[in-house]
Amino acid sequence: MLIDTHCHLDASEFDADRREVIQRAAGQGVRAIVIPAVERGNFTTVRSLAHSFEGGAYALGIHPMCVPRAQPADLEALEACVQASLADPRFVAIGEIGLDFFVPELCTEAMRARQETFYAAQLELARQHGLPVLLHVRRSQDQLLKHLRRKPVAGGMAHAFNGSFQQAAAFIDMGFALGMGGAMTFERALQIRRLAAQLPLDALALETDAPDIPPAWLGGRGLPRARNEPGEVARIGAELARLRGLDAAQVAAATAANALRVLPRLASVVPALA
Repeated sequence: MLIDTHCHLDASEFDADRREVIQRAAGQGVRAIVIPAVERGNFTTVRSLAHSFEGGAYALGIHPMCVPRAQPADLEALEACVQASLADPRFVAIGEIGLDFFVPELCTEAMRARQETFYAAQLELARQHGLPVLLHVRRSQDQLLKHLRRKPVAGGMAHAFNGSFQQAAAFIDMGFALGMGGAMTFERALQIRRLAAQLPLDALALETDAPDIPPAWLGGRGLPRARNEPGEVARIGAELARLRGLDAAQVAAATAANALRVLPRLASVVPALA
């Protein structure tokens, strides 16, 4: 009973064999895959894809790395698409939204301000509809938390979390689970592995971010990297179990329950886990 809480299954990397990728994931015990939108141009795509297979779910939002080309009208389009999707049980969150203070071109004063404008607007949209959010948190944890204190939302996922224990506690207190994925599988990722091993298990959920953030066994450190897939969430969960000294099935069940708690609309996608 596994849930991949963050997978860009609509990415072009999967165009040649998307159906086989979904089947491989199901064969590994993945019962649900959450597909976040990143910009106006793929709102319809992620919705259609989520409806094309058992266990598909989607989120709608504008990713901070897409903000440079986004327009104010895109926020209006997002609001309209959210309104139209509220009755759709496969629509589970606003996302992927947030802030990215890692990519140099996103770190100018003007671009940081633009990111924050889009982030705040999307938080407000989530607030209006009582929806959780899928957060992009790359080197931006404190600023994200500042906005969340101003505009509290119904929790959600802090995707690919790599902050401090203090920051982790702040997100958890606000009703978030922390996404653990491929980065956790690298032995040199000491801080993420400490978080994975020491934070309460009920604060963690599994993700792949496929096709991005491939786990250690798919390459890295100067070696060619193979494509990441949602089926890898099974082995990622096993690595989390190893770090915590637990049984893999126990971790799979716990993280699935956590995903359902912070993304409650998922219950209609995987009712047997609810």
